[in-house]
Amino acid sequence: MTEIPSVGGYSIDLLIQGFPGKSLENGGLGWSAIMLLRGHGRIVLIDTGSFSVRQVLLRRLRERGIARTDVTDILLTHSHYDHVMNWNIFPNARVAISSDELDWSLAQPIEGSLVAELHMRELAGSSQLRRIQPGEETLPNINSLEMPGHTPHHLIFLIEDSEARLIVAGDAVKNRAELMSSRGDLTMDAKVSGRSIAAVKTLWEERPGTILIAGHDLPMMNVEGSGKLIGTRRAGITARFSEAFDDETKFVLSES
Repeated sequence: MTEIPSVGGYSIDLLIQGFPGKSLENGGLGWSAIMLLRGHGRIVLIDTGSFSVRQVLLRRLRERGIARTDVTDILLTHSHYDHVMNWNIFPNARVAISSDELDWSLAQPIEGSLVAELHMRELAGSSQLRRIQPGEETLPNINSLEMPGHTPHHLIFLIEDSEARLIVAGDAVKNRAELMSSRGDLTMDAKVSGRSIAAVKTLWEERPGTILIAGHDLPMMNVEGSGKLIGTRRAGITARFSEAFDDETKFVLSES
């Protein structure tokens, strides 16, 4: 478990850690972070991942004594498939997304888009939908800020109190390299992304000890302006290349 201090009256768990990698041959890897917040009488998920993570997500909730019917709120950073595809398995949750992001997603052509078009179409007509505007207090001590570039209306969520600040950046800042360089990869508009990353970095640097949850990396703490990673990266693949069923090759995906 990645230990993250409580902030804003919420205990915070990184249920699924993001991974800063790209697939070479098979399209997007899409291993994105999923956060669990508990406090103020609410059980909150920030982003919900793709189909591939569904059973892991539910298992990690059960390990914490949480059923899928217990989740009260879902906050979505943006409409890409690897961040939204499981909202529909939480029937009692209000699902918050930028109103402009949702409208933009519904207008995207199906070819080449990373939008989860069927999930967004279903959400648009759902009684669970909560349209939010940037700058509003989304939940107690949680504010949403628009950071465009990766998508035109991407939101980050700022959770803070008098003692601490935590930034859930989604894909506005996907990894430590983007944060430290203010450069964005796999983005719709690289120049706009660069400005958004710089703005997030300013928020991160304003208060020593601020923690940033990137969309595809471990959490990072501001320690004298450096991005100190919190936790241990856990990622890998097993593959069967031979005729023997029990002959598996394991690839541990970690820094060399």
